[in-house]
Amino acid sequence: MQPDKAAVLEYLTGLQARITSSVEAADGGARFRADAWQRPGGGGGESRVLRDGRLLEQGGVGLSHVMGEGLPPSATQARPELAGARFEAMGVSLVFHPQNPYVPTTHMNVRFFIAEKDGHEPVWWFGGGFDLTPYYPFHEDVLHWHTVSRETCAPFGPDVYARYKDWCDRYFYLKHRGETRGVGGLFCDDLSEWGFEKCFAFQRAMGDAFLAAYLPIAERRRDHPWGERERNFQLYRRGRYVEFNLVFDRGTHFGLQSGGRTESILMSLPPLVRWEYDWHPEPGTPEALLYSDYLRPRDWLGGG
Repeated sequence: MQPDKAAVLEYLTGLQARITSSVEAADGGARFRADAWQRPGGGGGESRVLRDGRLLEQGGVGLSHVMGEGLPPSATQARPELAGARFEAMGVSLVFHPQNPYVPTTHMNVRFFIAEKDGHEPVWWFGGGFDLTPYYPFHEDVLHWHTVSRETCAPFGPDVYARYKDWCDRYFYLKHRGETRGVGGLFCDDLSEWGFEKCFAFQRAMGDAFLAAYLPIAERRRDHPWGERERNFQLYRRGRYVEFNLVFDRGTHFGLQSGGRTESILMSLPPLVRWEYDWHPEPGTPEALLYSDYLRPRDWLGGG
């Protein structure tokens, strides 16, 4: 069947509204500023940004719906035959940077592409997922995150969680650092193999699961005592987030290559960050535990 682009856009618009409303309520100290924008090449979107809240130092939830006459290179890596095709892309992307270093940073993105080239059938696909980036991790939080991920995937096949968990570990990997960005989650791209209805259902399942995965963790850790040491480590580790988003992230590259709105594309970056030359955590410290036990692919639910 032909993809129902209107249904996808309606879902994404509602998802942005539901997430911003729920996070405002959870934050309890700040509200999202809505900023509508237009893309000169076609389409536009709305960026919603919250700053200096009680829970979040900064959080952004962006909706985009753009179209154009030629897919940029970041969107044709796996499909070189589509170079130069007309395209339409829509998605919701968010990143939350918390105040408390004991609350993890998190990211979620769900998106839909359709490309058309004269003499060819339209090609469409879904992509996205969510991942968790703790600074001072708690094992029970990681188990909760991955349990929700596994339950989200279960209706779609017995191997889906393992496949997309592994994809997430491989995608959110800083090759130049030899470490994962965090403790993973789910990630997929170029998803069309199940047909439109099932693929769209999976996108909705991921989008709908995000709050259930993240907010219980944030609520458990938001009042944990912290000081200058923890803050400095949080800012240092945020540097890894910047490195990944600017060097590797396909969504960032697509937005910049397609002439998207720079402020909206880069709202995922943290408001404050620091780098320190050749820094290593002291052995036996909580900071060292992050490196030794968490910044590598693991079978969290199987105990490996």
